[in-house]
Amino acid sequence: MPVKLFETERLYGREFTTQDTTRLTQILSDPEVMKYSVHGVCDERATRKFIDWSIACYEESGIGFWALIEKKSGNLIGFSGVGPEPVDGTELMNLGYRLAREYWNLRFATEAAKGVLEYVFRQRAIESVAVIIEPDHLASLKVAEKVGFTDYTNREFYGRPVRIYRLDLQAWLSIDRGAT
Repeated sequence: MPVKLFETERLYGREFTTQDTTRLTQILSDPEVMKYSVHGVCDERATRKFIDWSIACYEESGIGFWALIEKKSGNLIGFSGVGPEPVDGTELMNLGYRLAREYWNLRFATEAAKGVLEYVFRQRAIESVAVIIEPDHLASLKVAEKVGFTDYTNREFYGRPVRIYRLDLQAWLSIDRGAT
């Protein structure tokens, strides 16, 4: 069984394996789930490529996007983590989260993002994390703000208008992380 990297009240995050391809494809092939993805809906091949990229990130830097497992059911419900993202010639450590639609509006994304930030700031000693969100993706904006992202700049990313939020370790340490 893969090692739990971070754990929250209802979730844990672990590294992806190729055995996750079928379930993750089910999630990432949903047009509503992928509405704000710059890569669009994923078929099995694209999902496998994402998993392979995530595994390469683990090997290279010890971070990446991780499988989110609901403790109660043991089901893979999506992913969250941080990965390198080039923006305007600078590589940012970008926080991402994506959940199966049946897990929306249940605070799982906020819980996952908090777990990821706790892990990367405390265990991986990352100094700064960004999140890139389209302004009309209101649910994602709420998640980012709930976990401590406040200041942003407006940019264009893959031809789309986005907000790029940043949170550094010192700001994160000053946040009350008790509520979801």
